[in-house]
Amino acid sequence: MAEGQRNDSIATATRPFNTDAIARAAELVAAGQPVAVPTETVYGLAADARNAEAVARIYAAKGRPDFNPLIVHVPDLDAAERLGVFGAAERALAQRFWPGPLTIVVPRSADCPVASIATAGLDTIALRVPGHRAMQALLAASGAPLAAPSANASGKVSPTKAAHVLASLDGRIALVIDDGATTAGVESTIVRVKDGAIEILRPGPVTADRLAEASGLAVTGVKGSEIVAPGMLASHYAPGKPVRLGARDFASDEFAIGFGDVAGDYSLSETGDLTEAAARLFDALHAGAGSAKDRIAVAAIPNDGLGVAINDRLGRAAV
Repeated sequence: MAEGQRNDSIATATRPFNTDAIARAAELVAAGQPVAVPTETVYGLAADARNAEAVARIYAAKGRPDFNPLIVHVPDLDAAERLGVFGAAERALAQRFWPGPLTIVVPRSADCPVASIATAGLDTIALRVPGHRAMQALLAASGAPLAAPSANASGKVSPTKAAHVLASLDGRIALVIDDGATTAGVESTIVRVKDGAIEILRPGPVTADRLAEASGLAVTGVKGSEIVAPGMLASHYAPGKPVRLGARDFASDEFAIGFGDVAGDYSLSETGDLTEAAARLFDALHAGAGSAKDRIAVAAIPNDGLGVAINDRLGRAAV
């Protein structure tokens, strides 16, 4: 959409990533407005995490439940340690995986300036150092820690392209920075260190095996149903149509998402590559949502390595 074109009450501009686009995005962040910017995982909807009204505008644009906390993005570990309290294990994880698709939940520091609305009133904060040039450029230009959930209406399919952002947020935000498709394709792994072990709160590109290898600690799944980190709602990533999982055959009214030797209208990976499948997952769900078919069916995905994260997202889409 050209800058100045209007849908609903806000003119949503789309600009290709460059210095001028980042400068404009930084101006909007300083004015308390959220902007959509790519990360290596998905496109994020970024606002100054210290500004409660700006964060509220993220929630308003997304229609996001206010008990679901947001990830706060910072440029490096030093910046993260000004916002949260890192023990030796958390610091080791940060040094190994940052910048990159790992979010670490730690206690808020005593003088943490992040608005409580960004952490949903919790005494912990979810922190990540992104590896994408666009988000890092915006962090540098704005000088602010950026709260940035996925840039889509809450509960809808996460965006891996600028067009996906516009599909649900056109007219709700002022600017989308377009830097092509994201690479990881699923949101970051979220962890916390608890009782001497690493607890995976949300699976993602950094797998349990890699976490264990890097830390020497046991790695477990989350226990209980309390929401302690972003992305823990049971129903999420909904494409607006019924979703059937584990399919090997497809009905005529189903948009078929294939994998490996199971062909479909859209293949996550013809070679069975889980990294390729993760990168294409949300684009496939968007394609299914936009198709003329009444339902979506997805081929079985191996539930190991990155497949755990893919199946987690698919399971939430199918609720």
